[in-house]
Amino acid sequence: MNLCIETDLWQYLSRTDKPILLYGMGNGADKILRVCERYGIEISDFFASDGFVRGHSFHGKVVLSYSEAKAKYGSFIVLLSFASSLPDVLATIRRVASENELYAPDVPVFGDNLFNLEFFREHQKEFEDAYDLLADEKSRKTFVNVIQYKLSGDVAYLDACEADENETINELLSPSSIVDYADLGAYNGDTIRRLAPLAKNLHRVVAFEPDRRNFRKLSDYGESVSEHLTIAPLQLAAWSNRETLLMDASGNRNANLADTAKAKKTVEVEADSLDNRLGGLEPDYIKYDVEGSEREALLGSAETIRRFRPRLLVSLYHRSEDLFTLPLLLKELAPDYDFYLRKLPYIPAWDLNLYAIPKEENRNV
Repeated sequence: MNLCIETDLWQYLSRTDKPILLYGMGNGADKILRVCERYGIEISDFFASDGFVRGHSFHGKVVLSYSEAKAKYGSFIVLLSFASSLPDVLATIRRVASENELYAPDVPVFGDNLFNLEFFREHQKEFEDAYDLLADEKSRKTFVNVIQYKLSGDVAYLDACEADENETINELLSPSSIVDYADLGAYNGDTIRRLAPLAKNLHRVVAFEPDRRNFRKLSDYGESVSEHLTIAPLQLAAWSNRETLLMDASGNRNANLADTAKAKKTVEVEADSLDNRLGGLEPDYIKYDVEGSEREALLGSAETIRRFRPRLLVSLYHRSEDLFTLPLLLKELAPDYDFYLRKLPYIPAWDLNLYAIPKEENRNV
């Protein structure tokens, strides 16, 4: 892995004389503001897209429209503080980037490890070990581009390694051979909806989803397709063993473990391992997208992986350390698998997935 990086976004911002404006409000902006305070970086104003602002205020400042920000400052640095995969939103972000110096700071979805130059250097050997596990040039290019993005905030690195979801499924997962599927972090059934048209022989699904509202939607979806697909929804968090966990109930889209010092509201949820909850399923494919609990979910399916040798998708974007800790853990659990890294369209570096494929399938990818 060849990376020659001497600075990071936060060091650059702490030295610039240009005004810095945050694009967006909410939890992402709060995280960026905390890092800026740590580095002594001053934020001049907040703005949102034209047509979105209707008298909003944020951290004591009136939120400007983009047009008002341009009229007031002329040339300025934009820090993107929200996430999206929607094509029209991505197009708007890229238009703003074509007119301004725009960065999308990488702040962790969960955990406290900031992906800065110090973090990278501290764990460089582990990054290199994870890089060496990757089976093809596309994966290695993606790995390097994601690191360069995380350190610089430059979204051009994400554009350089985008992959199409359907092409990736067809390329890596042999969807026609998927009969049994375990969906850990099923949300409202959205992944099952996208997989089913490609996996023509999909017959049974076990789906973990701890959030009450998401679970209700997942159950309704399961009933709606019950004539041709059997979905067993479990209102559980995927974990390494049977346990009761505290989850953040502050209104986020997805359920995640609560930081009791920060969460405004928590709720107890039951958790269990996939090994304990297969219910007769013999999975050909397992997806792990469990809001920062991927390590525990993998440990809780070690016997399932060993016994059935399913193809795996593991999200690598919730914690800064996921990019090396999860591939290295998976290598221990599945030493005779090949690993592929793909990044679906998203700003910031979300929907970054590790695909683990049993070696005997001899896939030409």
